[in-house]
This record gives sequence, C-alpha cells and structure tokens, in this order.
Amino acid sequence: MYLSQLKDGGVICRQGESARLVPGFASTYELAKAAIAAGTTLADCIASRGEGELVDLPALAAAGKLDCPVRHPDAAHMFLTGTGLTHTGSASTRDSMHADTVGMSDSMKMFRMGLEGGKPKAGERGVQPEWFYKGTGVNAVASGEPLVSPSFALDGGEEPEIAGFYLIGKDGTPFRLGFSIANEFSDHVTEKINYLYLAHSKLRPASFGPEMLVGPLPAHIEGTSRILRGDKVIWEKPFLSGEDNMSHTIANLEYHHFKYDLFRQPGDLHVHMFGTATLSFADGIKAEDGDVFEVQAGAFGLPLKNPLARAAAGNPDVTML
Repeated sequence: MYLSQLKDGGVICRQGESARLVPGFASTYELAKAAIAAGTTLADCIASRGEGELVDLPALAAAGKLDCPVRHPDAAHMFLTGTGLTHTGSASTRDSMHADTVGMSDSMKMFRMGLEGGKPKAGERGVQPEWFYKGTGVNAVASGEPLVSPSFALDGGEEPEIAGFYLIGKDGTPFRLGFSIANEFSDHVTEKINYLYLAHSKLRPASFGPEMLVGPLPAHIEGTSRILRGDKVIWEKPFLSGEDNMSHTIANLEYHHFKYDLFRQPGDLHVHMFGTATLSFADGIKAEDGDVFEVQAGAFGLPLKNPLARAAAGNPDVTML
C-alpha cells in the first residue's frame, strides 16, 4: 500500500495499479491522527472509509499536483533529521572527503562502531549513530519542485536516501506511518573544509515522495540516482539500502532519535533520513543550476525528481530593537 497527498488537499491510496482518493481526509496527517485515535492501522482506517474515486497517479505527478506524502499543518512542528555512516560503503565515501586525516578518521571510527554495535540482540540497545538536523517543514520539498541552494552555499549535491515518517501520539508514543525515497540535499564542499562544518552543510532543503510505502521497510532495496543536464544524463549510479545493506537496524536508529523527550511531543511530525553510500560529489561531479536530480527505487513507486536552483543574494543583517 502506498499513500500520496495532493497539494490542493486529498489523500490517495494506491494498491497495485489502482489509485483512489481516500474519502473524508484532506491530508495524510489527518488520516494518521484518525487511525491513532481509533487504535487501528492506516490500512484499516482507509478500508473503513470505502472506495473513493479512481485517479491517474502518474498524470497527477507529471502535472506537479502531488505534495510530500505527509506534512504537518504547522511547518514549525515538522522536524527533518537524519543519520549518517549507516550504510556499507558510506564510510569510504565520507573518508575520501578528509583524505588528509592522520590515522583513522572520526568517520571511519563512527562507521566501525556501527558495524560492531548497530544491530543489537533482542532486548538490548545498540550504539548510537551520527545524527544531524536539517530544519523544519519549511525545508520539506515535493517532487518536481526545485531544491534551492542558499546564495552563500559552496555546492549543492544530492544524497539518495530512505526517509521514515512518524507522528507523535497524545501520550508521546511515536507512530511510524511509512517510508519514502528522499533526496537529502547537502553542501559537500562546505563539509569537506572541516568535518565540524557538517551541521552547516545539512541546513538545506530535502525532498520526499511522491509515494509513501505503508508497512515494513524491505530488507534489501535497489535504486538508481542520476543527474540530468538538459536531455543528457551526466552521472548515474545504483544505490542499495535496507537493513541488509546497513550497519544499523532501523529500530536502533529510531530508538536513538526518539529517546529524547524533545522529539516525543504530541502532535509533532518527524521525517528521519537513514543515510546513504552514494554521492555524485565523490565522483567529482559538480551540479549546476537547472540540473535535475532523480532518485528512483522500485519499492517506492514513482521517482523523485527535483531541479537545482540557487537563491538570490541578500541575507538580512540583524537589526537592533
């Protein structure tokens, strides 16, 4: 089962090739709240509403009418976060950005910690991963919309990832809604200057969707990340995800995010990205304005496509009151 959200209001449920509107809900957020309140699953909540109108999902996507699969009605209560160094190959990619490090880099140390303790036995807690913050729902971008790089940015590059969506219940319980593909857009040139600039490099938009997979994450995911310049593909590479290709379990990554009371505030929406091992930057590619990033994985339905753009200069100075 897959869920999509219309920008003008409405939720679409796709099962197989059949995509229908879900009667009675203007947003996936409302649907999720209703399911939690009823003590039921998303699937059962949808089934209880009966079959809605059939829609042409690819046509809606092509027309730019699909939003991120879930949004909070107040962007300030939607948190975009993620974990790095979680995938096989991610350490070597990150390590190559800091080739002048003497001895083992902190990236490699963190990755090895994950290999040794990121998949704990039942009833045990695993090692905590690297963690980063990307902003609020203001930075959540739908497929087809531009990923806007700040005027001061040194670079704007893609990171193909899987994102999990979570709604916090009234008692502080995190409820996982599902997963989508994501582009965790970052400034890798800034990050390469010094690893401590990682936080700055992540404060960028990220794109999600257009379909959210409801249910468990497949253990093995195969996808493709590419960059198009006009009609020409200038870079393309496969990527792997899912726990079979990770040094952490999804449950361990979720635990180390939601162990903080701050992230268990009722009604808040969290979108958490689980890392990548594939970057065009690592292959010497520099994306240009107008280039289109495309991330595709069969397990997540329609592809995610976003052009690169740059914001105009003019950051306001602080004014004394």
